[in-house]
Amino acid sequence: MKVVERYILRRAFMLFIGAMAWTLAIVWTTQVLARIDLVTDSGQSALTFFEVASLIIPSIIPIVVPFAVVVAVAQTLSVMNSDSELVVINAAGASRMTVLKPIMLLAVAAAIFCLVVQNFVDPYARQRNRNLIANARADFLTLLIQEGTFRKIEDGLFVQIGKRFPGNKLGEIFVADSRQEGVDLVYYAKTGAVIDEGDDKALLMSDGVVHRKVPGGEISIIRFTSYAFDLSAFTPQIGKVSLMPKDQTTPYLLNPDPNDRIFQKSPNLYRTELAKRFSEWLYPITFALIALAVAGDARSHRESRIHPLITAVSIALLARWVGFFAEDKAKGDRFYVYVMAATPIVVALIAVWFIRAQRAMELPTRWADVVLSLFRRIRDLSSAVRLRIAGGPSHGGNP
Repeated sequence: MKVVERYILRRAFMLFIGAMAWTLAIVWTTQVLARIDLVTDSGQSALTFFEVASLIIPSIIPIVVPFAVVVAVAQTLSVMNSDSELVVINAAGASRMTVLKPIMLLAVAAAIFCLVVQNFVDPYARQRNRNLIANARADFLTLLIQEGTFRKIEDGLFVQIGKRFPGNKLGEIFVADSRQEGVDLVYYAKTGAVIDEGDDKALLMSDGVVHRKVPGGEISIIRFTSYAFDLSAFTPQIGKVSLMPKDQTTPYLLNPDPNDRIFQKSPNLYRTELAKRFSEWLYPITFALIALAVAGDARSHRESRIHPLITAVSIALLARWVGFFAEDKAKGDRFYVYVMAATPIVVALIAVWFIRAQRAMELPTRWADVVLSLFRRIRDLSSAVRLRIAGGPSHGGNP
């Protein structure tokens, strides 16, 4: 590899790592916050929570990596063009492969990385994640959610816990049971605890009363010192692990169990998942070609309405949206399975045509105006927020 090629590859790779790290951190944080209830509601340890959080990463890598590629390539080429480095490379008689080769090496490496993660790492991470969550929910305490909140155990059965104490002790227990037609039972106890002996689970309530209402409208109140409410009938269903097509390994998707109820009911879900796994890994290559078509030639971008990076990202977002749209439709229509597989290939061929024709890939003027207006609004809003946080005047007047 030539010195110039190593230089371009190094710059693009460093930007790729930075963009991927920041994007992964943002997406991962939003996903983790959605699962914080694993600790707050079920009393699981922090170690279990962080294990569940780490198992989310493989599922978001195939989505994040292509955009990290397009950002890294577009920004690298745009800066090199602004600094006249691409002009010098062309003036020195270097071929177009001098720029294309390092960029495509990065894109192919990123694509292989996505292929391995999505087909070999992510399925096992998803299965492990489901097992951890199922084991957590197998504990009846996970059904109690938060203090002061009613929880529906099954039709006609509700539980509320007013307080929690150390050692899994409970306070202000309320149970409403109307499963038996015409009979309403309401239990209230000052204290209690969950008794777990193997497969036998019970909610032991102490110092409470039972209100019983029969079909005739008669109400009786019984005070008790202790009362055990059997929970064994509910816990097996709670801890059961159900695997969806996205949780299955690729070999299983290629040869699913004929007795699989999901496969029998919706075989398109398996075809859609297979098409997804064997097409999404192409997006890093497609997005790299888009960035090359937008900013790969030595030219002045002063006449461009928007920055090449914004153009490349906008086109990449449009292509990815088509893929997501086809994936959603493919669950009910087999035709869209082929659309999913064809989308990255067709967009890549279009980008290759622009590169071979030495024409800049740009958004239509009307679309460019919309994107430019959107970015201006975001910039103005962020400036106003920073000014408000800093305590300065929002307008030209006195604070």
